[in-house]
Amino acid sequence: MKTVQIEKNPSKERLEELGVNDWDIWTKEVSHFPWFYDCEEVCYFLEGEVEVTPKGQEPVTMGAGDLVTFPVGMECTWAVRRPVRKHYLFR
Repeated sequence: MKTVQIEKNPSKERLEELGVNDWDIWTKEVSHFPWFYDCEEVCYFLEGEVEVTPKGQEPVTMGAGDLVTFPVGMECTWAVRRPVRKHYLFR
């Protein structure tokens, strides 16, 4: 089963090691939409709160300060609860 991995409050060193500050930034207003990951995404939330519900699984909540990995092939629904601003990298 493909699951969302959340690393709460990663260290500054961890973020530097990943090069997070060089990743693009994505913003999104409060909204609700389906999504499919055709590649892995790693992101670091700067602001906001999101509830992501992978198909056939329980919802997962994430937000500011979380480093999150979404696996390739995951189908889910995003519910943006508070406006989001995040660094992201597709790989």
